[in-house]
Amino acid sequence: MRFASLLLAGAALAGCASAPPTAPTAPPAPPADAPMSEVLHKQLYQMSPREAGRYIAHMQASEPDLRKRIAAIGRKNLGQPYSLHLLGEFPYEIHDELPLFSLKESDCVVFAEHTYAMALSQSWEEFFWMLQRIRYRDGVIGVATRNHYTEMDWNVANRWLVTDVSAELAGAGGPSYPMTVDRAKFLRTRHHTVAEFPVESSRQTYVPKQQVAAIAAQLREGDFVNVISTRDGEYWASHVGLVVLGPNGERHLLHSQAPQVREETFDSFIARAAEREAKNAREGKNGQVLAGFKFLRLNDQITVPPMAPQPRPGRPAGV
Repeated sequence: MRFASLLLAGAALAGCASAPPTAPTAPPAPPADAPMSEVLHKQLYQMSPREAGRYIAHMQASEPDLRKRIAAIGRKNLGQPYSLHLLGEFPYEIHDELPLFSLKESDCVVFAEHTYAMALSQSWEEFFWMLQRIRYRDGVIGVATRNHYTEMDWNVANRWLVTDVSAELAGAGGPSYPMTVDRAKFLRTRHHTVAEFPVESSRQTYVPKQQVAAIAAQLREGDFVNVISTRDGEYWASHVGLVVLGPNGERHLLHSQAPQVREETFDSFIARAAEREAKNAREGKNGQVLAGFKFLRLNDQITVPPMAPQPRPGRPAGV
């Protein structure tokens, strides 16, 4: 007994012994939720994630029409401040320290992705899962699997959600442009990430800006919009937004553009682009010029594909 006591005393002196167990202290109770009426009084960008989760569940229960739900949730962010280069893969990857979501700010893609993800979800947890499913190929989080190129990544990876109807709307002989993407070069130069991808080319059809008024009645609430710009003979999707219906059924563009999320008619958007182009011409600037729009129809039947497994990261070279 004396030997055992000496061992215990030695262990205590060496810092190995534990103090006698005490009853655990209960963590403080979370603050009571505000009444739903107070949450609904806020815009989404003013909500906490907990409040946003309650709002998502409320919208799923109160508005069964997906198209109307998309419009309502998008409008719930009117006035949200605009911020470019907003999201990244942190902490999954450390090439930057940008987060996987933001409620307080948006750019054009973040706004559209968050709106779609919230409209398709019933809780905060499902929204966060859906957001990654939309934003990454097969939902696998990583800078190399992010849908960087709108026409050849985002639109293609999300065919389960939207279908490109630009050729149908533009009609026979509608304009198109060639597009070539070198993803490996882009990742290497912009994100210091090495990944092997073949160079890929495609031809993209769009509706010229002069024709939008004629086809606007065929657009549906919740459709996805790619704004097509050109400069020095190159065309690309420079901006995105969502179609919503105005009070008299007119088609509006709901989108995030500096300084904040706004809703306007297509005529207004085209007129503002013309003013900007005229100003650039007066100042001798070689700015981008609005060419038209690609339109992607929100699918009537949506089956969300499963998320692919997140692969185990490889070991650094030489380890």
